Amino acid sequence: MTGPMGGAEEPRRVDFRFVHPVEVRFRDLDPMGHAHHSLPLVYWEEARARYWKEVAGRETVDAIDYVMGELTVRYHRRIPFPGTLEVGVRTTRLGGSSFEMEYGVWDGDGRLVSSGRSTQVAYDYAGSRSRRLDAETRARIEAFEGRTLGGDGAGLR
Repeated sequence: MTGPMGGAEEPRRVDFRFVHPVEVRFRDLDPMGHAHHSLPLVYWEEARARYWKEVAGRETVDAIDYVMGELTVRYHRRIPFPGTLEVGVRTTRLGGSSFEMEYGVWDGDGRLVSSGRSTQVAYDYAGSRSRRLDAETRARIEAFEGRTLGGDGAGLR
């Protein structure tokens, strides 16, 4: 995603195969009457968990087998209340143990309200260490996204 303003090109809704609806709740509002700046991360988390269940096949919370490495968020406009948002999630890169995801959040009129990226690291909670991304997960994600996202992970971090 490269473009004006130092970096990111705005993601397009049509480029996301996975979209999850999220209701903006009254409790999401800050004292100025608009959704708090931390909420895109919460909305992404909800959509990412659903993506991980439906695409990667992790059916329960304890099956989530990654940790967050980095998050970058861009704010494009105020999040409306009341309203329903569409949160798009897609995997853009699969490395040996890490993978990158991209997000777009659109309001009910189809306007982009926030966008960003995250890097997750496959993690072995029992051993308290990172691990390689397994072939089955890689295959499921690539099949869903419809493209190769980094080969087999050999030599990739």
